[in-house]
Amino acid sequence: MLDMQFQPQLVRPTNAAAAYGNIIRETESSRDIEYRVFERVTAALEAADEPAAHFTQKIKAAHDNRLLWQTLAADLADDGNALPATLRAHLIGLAIWVGREAERVPGSAAALRNMATINHTIMQGLRPSGRTSDAAQA
Repeated sequence: MLDMQFQPQLVRPTNAAAAYGNIIRETESSRDIEYRVFERVTAALEAADEPAAHFTQKIKAAHDNRLLWQTLAADLADDGNALPATLRAHLIGLAIWVGREAERVPGSAAALRNMATINHTIMQGLRPSGRTSDAAQA
């Protein structure tokens, strides 16, 4: 479902980090990797939702989440995507909603929380075996 090249970071990984990333892609399932990407982006949304978070942290978290969902939408729209058409349509609808919600971040106290809630729901469906809760990896 997710393009494995998505990295919501502004810094390029070091050679060691890139090698580690290659090993992970070779040893983890796509579902596990998708879960970890959602976990990282959602943690950033939740941190940005804290009262002490700087405005730029809020914008960056919303932007990275929007990038994740845009990547998902592009993959879901591909004819080669194996998910059922109805599920793909619903997820694309969520991607559109995330884009709109991200635009509300500067003036909405709830926008970050709303996006994190949706991400947690998706994470429950992706949850790799052996994980008992989203917080278990924190």
